[in-house]
Amino acid sequence: MFAPRFVLAAALSAALTAAVSAQSTLRIGLAEDPDILDPTLARTYVGRIVFASLCDKLFDIDENVKVVPQLATGFEVSGDGKEVLIKLRAGVLFHDGEKFDAAAAKFSIERHLTMQGSFRRGDISPIDKVEVVDPLTIKLVLKAPFAPLIAALTDRAGMMVSPKAAAAAGADFGKKPVCAGPYKFVERVAQRHIIVEKFADYWNKANVHIDRIVYSPIEDSTVRLANLRSGNLEIIERMLATDADAVKKDAKLKLASVIELGYQSITINVGNGPRAKTPFGENAKVRQAFELALDRQAIVQVVFNGEFLPGNQWVSPQNPMYQQSVPIPKRDVAAAKKLLTEAGVKTPYVVEMMVPNNPETRQVSEVIQSMVKEAGFEVKIRVTEFATSLNSAEKGDYETYMLAWSGRTDPDGNIYSFQSCKGPLNYGKYCDPETDKLLDQSRTVNDPAARKKVFEEITKRTLANGSILYLYHRKMFFPHTTKLQGFKPMPDGLIRVVGLKL
Repeated sequence: MFAPRFVLAAALSAALTAAVSAQSTLRIGLAEDPDILDPTLARTYVGRIVFASLCDKLFDIDENVKVVPQLATGFEVSGDGKEVLIKLRAGVLFHDGEKFDAAAAKFSIERHLTMQGSFRRGDISPIDKVEVVDPLTIKLVLKAPFAPLIAALTDRAGMMVSPKAAAAAGADFGKKPVCAGPYKFVERVAQRHIIVEKFADYWNKANVHIDRIVYSPIEDSTVRLANLRSGNLEIIERMLATDADAVKKDAKLKLASVIELGYQSITINVGNGPRAKTPFGENAKVRQAFELALDRQAIVQVVFNGEFLPGNQWVSPQNPMYQQSVPIPKRDVAAAKKLLTEAGVKTPYVVEMMVPNNPETRQVSEVIQSMVKEAGFEVKIRVTEFATSLNSAEKGDYETYMLAWSGRTDPDGNIYSFQSCKGPLNYGKYCDPETDKLLDQSRTVNDPAARKKVFEEITKRTLANGSILYLYHRKMFFPHTTKLQGFKPMPDGLIRVVGLKL
């Protein structure tokens, strides 16, 4: 099966290269095909990689996760924390030639807040209203102080779309997005490619050196790397950790890497429909027994050659908000068996695990399957195409689900939408009013030390009873040809294209 897929990918890439031979073309290999290319409705990590070329945001982050200006030039927060004044960059145009100004920024933010099906609403829900102060200034009036606001605006909630194009396209905007990024949309063929080309009127066009970008979804990481090595791609994302040594020895390639902001985890269905009504979904002791049967360090060592970072929280142990008072639990099979006995569960206890179809995730699930078997669990692995798995998770058609989160600049972005009662990404439907109060409180505290204390209480409650079992944090690998210059790995794992040269 390997040879035909590789030949097909190479043939497609060769055809695309021939078609644009007169232009400089950057070819990027993605691990999946993105979902809808509408920043308000999109969910996937790979979609965010594509948006990095299409849709500029009000703010961005640098290599040290510090906020830097993009379409905004600065901001001021009022003394009571309930008003945020944002200054906008002058001379910016959308891809359709429409002017970016305060009215356009107001439109985009309100669209994120009010559009049916919006996945951004939770990111910026404390915004009560958006006011136009002058053509290049907006004021965000908040319901309450909101510490993560500016960090949220460094991601899709801060992406600006053309009001004219969005109004005309309605729900179909994602089929031909019109933003204010360095590249404009040209074509998409599902499961084959997304093509964008340089926007001649981009506000920072002096730093855009490549004419065209082709994003190619190639799910098989071995095939993805083979295409890079053969010259059919210039850079790929999510290379297997086990390939790191070989890439380092390849004189034609460079290897960049960074520990992700996000996490890799198992989401547990504790309240999402009939499939939650199992001992695993309803009894915390069963879930705790499952965790005690795991050895996170061994998982990282066996599957990833020790390259990744074990973790048990929604931020990595390297993050200032990591709670040292709640360390990674050691494996204890005897204690796990005791908990299952106390829970009245007959062994072997069968539990289904839905696993997105990529080799590393499959291997992790197999290692987990072997580990927990010793404690009395029998894991049935259900390998599922990624987009299909997300739909199944939304519907509650699962018991446990191996799901990655690419991470956000502020820790709030890694927890609120997943563990709050009405969180849009709360696929497990965990709901605890006290946790909700603490989550809301964490959003109003600006002092880092005080905020960390609130996060500590959240950590204790959600790790004991919540719907997410955190496992490890990836080192994100970006192998690329030596011909590609200017690439910097960023903690959010997105490929910034401004400044790149071939």
